[in-house]
Amino acid sequence: MTTEARKTPDTLIILFLVALSLVALSFIVPAGSFVVEIDAEGRTLPVDISSFSVDDAGAPGTALFKADPERVGFLNAPFEGLVSGSRHSAAIGIMGFLLVVGGAFGIIMQTGCIDRGVRTLILRTEKDPILVLPLLFFLFSLGGAIFGMSEETIAFVLLLAPIIVRLGYDAITAVLVTFVASRVGFAASWMNPFNVAIAQGIADLPILSGAPLRIVMWIVFTLVGMAITLWWARRVHARPELSPCHNTDEYFRRQQAGADATASFSGRDALALLIIAAGVAWVIWGVIEHQYFIPEIATQFFTMGLAIGLIYLLPGPHRMTANQLASAFRDGAAGLIPAVLVVGMAKGLVLLLGGTDPSQPSVMNTILFFLASGLSQVPELISAWLMFFVQSLINFLVPSGSGQAALTMPLMAPLGDLVGVQRQVTVLCFQLGDSLTNLIIPTSATLMGVLGAARIDWAIWARWILPILGLYVVLALAFIGFAVLSGYS
Repeated sequence: MTTEARKTPDTLIILFLVALSLVALSFIVPAGSFVVEIDAEGRTLPVDISSFSVDDAGAPGTALFKADPERVGFLNAPFEGLVSGSRHSAAIGIMGFLLVVGGAFGIIMQTGCIDRGVRTLILRTEKDPILVLPLLFFLFSLGGAIFGMSEETIAFVLLLAPIIVRLGYDAITAVLVTFVASRVGFAASWMNPFNVAIAQGIADLPILSGAPLRIVMWIVFTLVGMAITLWWARRVHARPELSPCHNTDEYFRRQQAGADATASFSGRDALALLIIAAGVAWVIWGVIEHQYFIPEIATQFFTMGLAIGLIYLLPGPHRMTANQLASAFRDGAAGLIPAVLVVGMAKGLVLLLGGTDPSQPSVMNTILFFLASGLSQVPELISAWLMFFVQSLINFLVPSGSGQAALTMPLMAPLGDLVGVQRQVTVLCFQLGDSLTNLIIPTSATLMGVLGAARIDWAIWARWILPILGLYVVLALAFIGFAVLSGYS
């Protein structure tokens, strides 16, 4: 598994190669522009595909160094991408948002309140453990939906796999109720700050808009996952030898349960979890009632992290020092620096193509014209489904949700405008395409880390999860189809 990971190019390497390709493309593809109009929401959109025209100057080419409002050079594109935009948009606003929210969740995870809560839940239901498995799936799905829980599931697999195996299940069950549940929640989220919020911000949509359909989708996805978990758990509990990881699970069966007793869930932990619930409700209220956007939502998450941190400064169990809290915030923010760099670099790629203004001659507009010309020959529903599969393919190369949003949404949002796909549907295609294939792709560092923690070979996992992934793809296509036919916006 580690050898496979080493063969996978880093996301920044992929972006660099894409940048070189775009530079070459700029010497071949002529710049073009559209006749535009202002829609009801104040966005500047092309009138239609036929309004496109090629600029007399032809292919503009890309200089090594050139900084002006119209175009940037190859060597200064990274810097220009990192400093572009405003506090409400890519890249500055989204990068600041990621750092603040990442720091806040760094504090929350460092306190250990979620870890102890989950462990206590399992231990208290040990006499009838089948009841807690769907509940765990629900909680981890909720975590994926609310704050994009992903890498954290590696630690939870390490924590829960020995307990779940000793209760008569297998490591696959442990991965189901942690990693798979979080990815299901991530895919169907209505408020994930790391993919839905970023994609909507880039697409010029109100942050966390379109929530009702996504909430229904999350409920359906989660219920399906809970049913699969119960089916598999009962089957393995009755006949353990049916598990493809039965032999490797012997490692967990030999471990002693004494370590489980070290976790003591305190009143302080309960209060912290209540603050998280109240904070999520506050975010939803602010978005619905006061149209909170990127700055306000970042402030709400920061306040949540600060309040929880202050609780753990007080004397008592699991107390933390001020320096530990500061370090947790810094480490949480630092953990998102790769995503921040990808957001900035991806914005630089957009600038290399001349930006996203449809009224100004650019290579980007010409690319959009040719893509739209092909998609315009098929129904809107087929176009939306194709967008979903394109996002799924891109996810093999860019498994980062925020990175993929920054890379693809500047192209997909206006492309949807040209072929008649609502921007909200385009974001839906992105979030589903970005998330579901993370259940199987070996380029996902989180998946490989989870499988390593569960001692499951990737090939064994791929064979087991493929039918389930197929089921979720069918559900995704059904929801995308309903969104298109119902005029989801």
